[in-house]
Amino acid sequence: MKETAKKLRIFVVEDEVLLATWMEDILVDLGYEIAAVASQLPEGCEIARSGEFDLAILDVNLNGQPSYPIAEILRERGIPFVFATGYGGTGLDPAFKNVPTLAKPYVIDDVERVLSSVTLSSIIDVQGKYSK
Repeated sequence: MKETAKKLRIFVVEDEVLLATWMEDILVDLGYEIAAVASQLPEGCEIARSGEFDLAILDVNLNGQPSYPIAEILRERGIPFVFATGYGGTGLDPAFKNVPTLAKPYVIDDVERVLSSVTLSSIIDVQGKYSK
């Protein structure tokens, strides 16, 4: 198990129960805490608006609906997120072209690499805001 200085709280949005459970197991093994899990767009939007978490992993396709409304809420709140997709990152809405993506099925090394990248860039962004 990987130890982190502070257990980051992750919000997982995934409509497939087995994949959501698999992602939760990976995150716990990596030393993260599961803050919330949503499987539908309305639930995801509500948690995105009011939940307390450090970053989110969003399945791009939730039962045929794109998760972009959740992403917009997170962007407005300044909460970092990544997309998860089985279709590759090339099909993303152009407004989110720079958002990191995880390929399905999830592989622990990929999850660790992407989340480390996102958390590091978030720290740099925050430091940049305060150092100006």
